[in-house]
Amino acid sequence: MRRLIAVIGGRQADNELLTIAEDVGSRIVRKGAVLVCGGLTGVMEAASRGAKKEGGVTIGILPEGKEDANPYIDIPISTGLGLARNAIIANSADALIAIGGEYGTLSEIAFALQIEKPVIGIKTWDIKGVVPAESAEDAVAKIFKILS
Repeated sequence: MRRLIAVIGGRQADNELLTIAEDVGSRIVRKGAVLVCGGLTGVMEAASRGAKKEGGVTIGILPEGKEDANPYIDIPISTGLGLARNAIIANSADALIAIGGEYGTLSEIAFALQIEKPVIGIKTWDIKGVVPAESAEDAVAKIFKILS
């Protein structure tokens, strides 16, 4: 079975974080995994765009309807749960990469850590359990080393 790697981060992000997210998405697919995200804009869209550039599969777990999905999502999952969908993202993924983000990202990190999923962080919350990474390359390498 293919690995599901979630990329989490804010709906709004600066160009540096968007570039990192796109690179992370590309690298996840090159490792043979499927990208999971919240399916909206910002970091989620950039990671999805990177995954699609590599011909990968993207899953968007959306807070409301599938019409809200960014254009790079292949499989939109409408939850109708609002922010509670963050628990589904954490539970669905084998591991998560957090890029930037605010309180929504923090909730996804918390859900993931509570269920003992690995979380790698790039320029995100500095909390116990999040393994820091310096770059997209570093983050993806660390995720796949942990999962091996």
